[in-house]
Amino acid sequence: MNTHDAGSAGGTPAGQGTEYRVAHLQDRFASGELGELGVRVEVRGGTVLVTGTVPSARCREDVLSTVREELAGLEVHCDVVVSEPSSPDHAEELS
Repeated sequence: MNTHDAGSAGGTPAGQGTEYRVAHLQDRFASGELGELGVRVEVRGGTVLVTGTVPSARCREDVLSTVREELAGLEVHCDVVVSEPSSPDHAEELS
């Protein structure tokens, strides 16, 4: 996800620093259902980088939705991948 949204987030006072908004996002992740996920949020220059692995596509959508809500108006790059376990395609041979 790469967002270039010039609007401000609802309820976010104008002029709040990027670091403050990122810290608030991290607090939301830590205190909510998403707290168990290994999602990292970092500020790199003028861009926010969101990385991590989540257990399902639904969790990924929840993460991206929260990021869009909290960081509207900022340039955000998301590299959040889904690690849904899949069935093996062949039998494992034990020796």
